[in-house]
Amino acid sequence: MLRKATLASLAVLALSGCASGHYPSLARRDAERVTGAAMAASPQPSPMPITVPPSAGLTERLAGLVAQAREAHRQFTTGRAGAEGTIGRAAGAAMGSESWSVASAALAGLEASRSNAMVALAELDSLYAADRVTHFDSPSGDAEAIAAARDQVSGWIAEEDRVLSALRGRIRG
Repeated sequence: MLRKATLASLAVLALSGCASGHYPSLARRDAERVTGAAMAASPQPSPMPITVPPSAGLTERLAGLVAQAREAHRQFTTGRAGAEGTIGRAAGAAMGSESWSVASAALAGLEASRSNAMVALAELDSLYAADRVTHFDSPSGDAEAIAAARDQVSGWIAEEDRVLSALRGRIRG
């Protein structure tokens, strides 16, 4: 009973504020107005980046990975002409036919060469990620060297991807 009386009293008080007809203005008050001017901060000169050469062991490792990818790309390039001829002769052949099977095998040979380059790229990605985690606050000389090697290998793989995509379209077409 006491609880109902308390709730009723609160309701009466809340509603009495609405019944007065005098609502507070929603206009901006003087204290809410922005006045004055702030001085623009002068830009701080950025520090010169310090170029740190990559570590000796890493340089050799990167050279080995780039050489691995270069060899895979060379094999891809060497096998490309033969695969294009084989796939060209199989154009329009029924799936499962002898010429289609030979063309598919030629395409698989090119994809295997690309896979060897992808192994090197995966290792470069792993090295880059590990270095960025270790030196998250500022780039290291190792990260720059790894990124350069990774960009070179990625360029070869992108070229191979374009060729493979075109050849796949010719087999299926």
